[in-house]
Amino acid sequence: MKTIIQLALDILEIDRAVQIAKEAVKGDIDWIEIGTPLIKSEGMDAIRTLRKSFPGHTIVADMKIADTGSLEVEMAAKAGADIVMVMATADDSTIKDALLAARKYGVRLMADLISTPKPVQRAQEMDRIGVDIINIHMGIDQQMTGKTPVDLVLEIASKIRANIAVAGGLDEQTAARSVEAGADIVIVGGNIIRSDNVTEASKKIRRSVDNPQLNQAKKLDMDEEIRKLFMEISTPNISDAMHRQGAMKNIKPMLNDTKMVGPAVTVQTFEGDWAKTVEAIDEAKEGNVIVIYNGSSHIAPWGGLATQSSLNRGIAGIVVDGAVRDIEEIRKIGLPVFATSNVPNAGDPKGFGEVNALINCGGQKVKPGDYIIGDDNGVVVVPAERAYEIARRAKEVQKTEERLFDEIRRGGTLSEILKLKKWEKQK
Repeated sequence: MKTIIQLALDILEIDRAVQIAKEAVKGDIDWIEIGTPLIKSEGMDAIRTLRKSFPGHTIVADMKIADTGSLEVEMAAKAGADIVMVMATADDSTIKDALLAARKYGVRLMADLISTPKPVQRAQEMDRIGVDIINIHMGIDQQMTGKTPVDLVLEIASKIRANIAVAGGLDEQTAARSVEAGADIVIVGGNIIRSDNVTEASKKIRRSVDNPQLNQAKKLDMDEEIRKLFMEISTPNISDAMHRQGAMKNIKPMLNDTKMVGPAVTVQTFEGDWAKTVEAIDEAKEGNVIVIYNGSSHIAPWGGLATQSSLNRGIAGIVVDGAVRDIEEIRKIGLPVFATSNVPNAGDPKGFGEVNALINCGGQKVKPGDYIIGDDNGVVVVPAERAYEIARRAKEVQKTEERLFDEIRRGGTLSEILKLKKWEKQK
């Protein structure tokens, strides 16, 4: 049996949804899902429009039914849906009522296990009730913390007769792994709809699910994946993912075309006292970023000799809330250095201060181990305990922007595409 690819249109604007779906169909996707945000934005007209635009495709309505099961299934079915989604967390009476309506109107019912406390048990209960498809779904917020639905697919597949759908941040590798684990339907949203080439992204998913044994990339450990993700995205992406938080004030790159990622080794020092800043080089490990609070933009605690020493130790970069000097040498060495200014004069190594204490740098609190990311835009700090989550969220921001750039290049404007006036807060 050919694995079904279901396109999840989790966006707000109906015209964008139709355009993206047209591009995805060229990439051989099978089913078109009208996501909950689109249904909330456009109502049943979203289903009607997609039904009219794609008469030969299966239309899935992600109604997320939690109550009044019969009525909501009827609404979606009459608007043109072939499959209607109900929440597995709904009461059994709601599920049964929805199922009766689905049989009455000739549609199928899919139960979504998102945020279900005991998903394996609930999947079996849904199967006994007679639900057509069980959707093993890891929600977006859960995905951002590193959870995937693949292990659940393995556990549930042998225990139910219903078809299994799987959703939750699927890409080429996780889609392939889901198929091998027993999924009949793979639901892909962001990795297609946020691509700047929707058709090619769809084709890649098709190739991966048709030949899952060829798409088993080595899984990185958490630290490797965090670093890889942060290297691929910009500091504006990260700031957006943190709701405009984390950006250091007045800290600028001393080199052009620079990129820096790594956990912090922090230094608290005072107006040009460079003893602790240099000692930190010996305490830091390969891949660390040394982050210094200096307290003066006129006296430098850092220069060329310290930069060369850091390069020798494999340090990823330097951030100074204050001045640096020897700018010509720093640029020749090429190690990323960020500071508020560059000046000729340094202070003396008096030894005041501390290494690996909580500091304030560029208006941001920085703890040892927090991730520091720098590029031509500036520097952001990400708390260590949220590094993976923020890296994943920032990657989604990047994908969204890439798609918007693609649509703007076709002749639109940002305001037109996002329909900003429509979504302005009403007074």
